[in-house]
Amino acid sequence: MLLLIPLLPFVGFLLNASFGRRISKAAAGAIACGSMLASFGVSTIAVWRLVGLPPESRALAQTVLRWITSGDFDVSFTLRVDPLSALMILVVTGIGSLIHIYSTAYMHEERDSEYARYFSYLNLFAAFMLVLVLGSNFLVMFVGWEGVGLCSYLLIGFWYQKESAADAGKKAFIVNRIGDFGFILGMLLAFVRFGTLDFQEIARSVAALRPETTFGTLSALTLLLFVGATGKSAQIPLHVWLPDAMEGPTPVSALIHAATMVTAGVYMIGRNAVLFGHAPHTLTIVAIIGTATALMAGTIGLVQNDIKRVLAYSTVSQLGYMFLAMGVGAYTAGIFHLFTHAFFKALLFLGSGAVIHALAGEQDLRRMGGLKRELPITYWTFFTGALAIAGVPLLAGFFSKDEILYRTFAGGHLWLWTVGLLTSLLTATYMFRVVFLAFHGERAGEHPAPSTEHPAPSTQRHLHDAPPAMALALIVLAAGSVLAGYVGVPRAVGGSNRIEQFLAPSFGEVRLKPDATNDARAALLQPGQERQEEAASATEGLERGLMGVSSAIALGGIGIAWFFFLKKKRAADEMAVRFAGVHRVLANKYYVDEMYEAAVVQPIRIASDEGLWNGVDVRVIDGAVNGVGGLVGGSSSALRRIQTGSVRLYAVSVMLGVVVILGYYVWR
Repeated sequence: MLLLIPLLPFVGFLLNASFGRRISKAAAGAIACGSMLASFGVSTIAVWRLVGLPPESRALAQTVLRWITSGDFDVSFTLRVDPLSALMILVVTGIGSLIHIYSTAYMHEERDSEYARYFSYLNLFAAFMLVLVLGSNFLVMFVGWEGVGLCSYLLIGFWYQKESAADAGKKAFIVNRIGDFGFILGMLLAFVRFGTLDFQEIARSVAALRPETTFGTLSALTLLLFVGATGKSAQIPLHVWLPDAMEGPTPVSALIHAATMVTAGVYMIGRNAVLFGHAPHTLTIVAIIGTATALMAGTIGLVQNDIKRVLAYSTVSQLGYMFLAMGVGAYTAGIFHLFTHAFFKALLFLGSGAVIHALAGEQDLRRMGGLKRELPITYWTFFTGALAIAGVPLLAGFFSKDEILYRTFAGGHLWLWTVGLLTSLLTATYMFRVVFLAFHGERAGEHPAPSTEHPAPSTQRHLHDAPPAMALALIVLAAGSVLAGYVGVPRAVGGSNRIEQFLAPSFGEVRLKPDATNDARAALLQPGQERQEEAASATEGLERGLMGVSSAIALGGIGIAWFFFLKKKRAADEMAVRFAGVHRVLANKYYVDEMYEAAVVQPIRIASDEGLWNGVDVRVIDGAVNGVGGLVGGSSSALRRIQTGSVRLYAVSVMLGVVVILGYYVWR
């Protein structure tokens, strides 16, 4: 049955791609949504079977075919479900189905052929992501890894008639190829070192080794894999593609940011937790890069005026949180935040899409305001998502974000914890800046600015709340943004952290404690892990105290946003003027794109134009080819002069030739 999970959306892609021009929009949407819902159903059955197995043997595998065999290189196309991939397939198919349903209303104004093309790409995206998370070895994962890169290019540049959309698609594709180069090298090094690409076999081989104390082969291998993760998951310095990905339709942004592509890097590290756990130097780099990315993106999001760009930088920041968790060895906390983030980030993007849809394409926060009355469903669902991502207690984001911060603090990473706490303050502030500017106060403008989505004349300004298909997705995701965190309620507040118990087998070996019952908790057999758990249970008071600090930070960020962007808007303008230099740097995203343009793009362009094209291509290659042609042409012109057609001249020529030959022999 595992093959059906990616195969069903792939069949939906084939049907819409092949027959989309001949069928109605309703049929195209039904094919796409039906294939995703069917895949979700099969995923649910597979996970149900998995949960019924003992914790130490929770794995289902299906070998589809023996793929490549050459000497010692033997790779099969095998799909495997364990607790980690089970969580991921539910996220991809479940939230992906909601985004598909939402899209049936959001994209309804497109022509029939474009509508079917959109859904074919969306199905293909989901299919490749499912291959990525189900692959039992690096090579199968790489098929999905490259597939989602291709689909991101197709979907970001969906409106390819616009130059900005086409450029954004190319930018995403090229930047990801840079990261993928590192991933390929890491994959090759893994085979050279272990003689296999299978995740389980590599984990067993690594488990027999000691963690590296110096920067060795495992550190180099994991660092190369992390380069690939920085590209897919938009971390410094390969983060620049993700904000520009907003040029695609809003549901595409929701799919990329919440359920599919950008989570691939986090998932890859979690899948190879044993390998990365034996490379502490790489983990330190992962934690530092993740923390720096979270802070940088948070500060940029504070001053952006495009509603989708604020959410894009929010995604980059939250991914930084996930990598922070991975870097400090809190793999469960990182995957837990990936899980909760999928709900509230999909909700926020789809909520912003409902706002854009209602305003005929308007995306500038400065031209919004007072939408709470006209768009009640959109407002309350968006408000719920903002509360969740801010880390307000009892919502999904609170439990997962607090778990990351607690694990960071408990691991002795005080500076990383401090920066993470500051980033949490920024998150609450910029998210409620969006809420207050878009939904509260009064409208700041009456005419639409040039829009990138749903262009419409100014006469079509009647505000309308989300249509039923869009409202359904928003309400379900809002419920998930509230409830998803309760699978990981920590023991410090009376919970059992069920998601930690469920995911434990995916991050190491499992051993049942002597007093275990049928629902016994699985424990990781990692050096010092049991001692860490005992220490954690002894310091539950500290954990509750840290929860109080993070809760106060979240509420403080909301208060800051309320003061500057609702109660006293002039104060925000005064701050921008007073700190004009800082504001300019943040508004221009630290000038990273400009630095890349000056240091990378322009030198390559100059070298290509002046050096390779004019120098090598035109002068050397074309010069050589044209020179040979000129030589042949000139020689032909000279030889053509002796072809006069005069018999007397030919006779004289023969006579002169005879005289020359006879003279030569006489002379000899």
